[in-house]
Amino acid sequence: MGVVNVTPDSFSDGGLWFDEAAAVRHGLELVAEGADIVDVGGESTRPGAARVSLEEELARVVPVIRALSAEGVAVSVDTMRADVARAAVEAGARLVNDVSGGLADPDMPRVVAATGVPYVVMHWRGHSHDMDNRAVYSDVVAEVCEELSKRVATVLAEGVAESQIVLDPGLGFAKNAEHNWAVLAGMDRLAELGYPLLIGASRKRFLGRLLAGSDGTPRTFDRSDAATLAVTALAAEAGAWCVRVHDVAPNADAVRVAAAWRGAVQTSGREAERSI
Repeated sequence: MGVVNVTPDSFSDGGLWFDEAAAVRHGLELVAEGADIVDVGGESTRPGAARVSLEEELARVVPVIRALSAEGVAVSVDTMRADVARAAVEAGARLVNDVSGGLADPDMPRVVAATGVPYVVMHWRGHSHDMDNRAVYSDVVAEVCEELSKRVATVLAEGVAESQIVLDPGLGFAKNAEHNWAVLAGMDRLAELGYPLLIGASRKRFLGRLLAGSDGTPRTFDRSDAATLAVTALAAEAGAWCVRVHDVAPNADAVRVAAAWRGAVQTSGREAERSI
């Protein structure tokens, strides 16, 4: 999944694709680089970001989604608003990626149920302005699993089909670096919930801080792409359904390497069983 932020203030590339023509061109470039899905968002969810109006979000994303869909691109819409999700699907979007998991807008599950498109339910504890204050856990993996299970139960009760649901553990959302690493290491427990997993680690703060210089200065977002590749390969090997990334081409290569690795392991296992 390649990212197109139609925003002036996203954390790693805000403003680069704010112009409609630039956003469409970038989306097509991501597909050429190997993206299976292009995720179009019109509202930054970086820590501390202020919300935009419904009208502004619609004006940002709908023309881009319509243009990319007309080119045959599989587009997802990154939104917390039911009205935006509805308009995006009408414009051609094939997936709704809701970082709030339906908590920000209680109408979202009913809208998604009516559209029938896949629905990414992310682990979320609050809006960007205060999410860092909510990063308090006793057992982050257990609590993320429990809270996601509750969200799934709620959206199912609102009519969303099990076959529509994809889960995202929400790296960086109400989680510090230690929490993010624990969640990644606990992907097997998340997989036990029984739904495909989307992992979004690309260029996030915990990678920059891991790679900080000797003076403690975090690595810049655009210089964290190699670390993103490592997470992508490990997540894919661990069975992630999809990874959401900014720099598609090398991450697509990493996914192919992980798939080949998994395939070789499975083949070796079958050969070992036959030799017994």
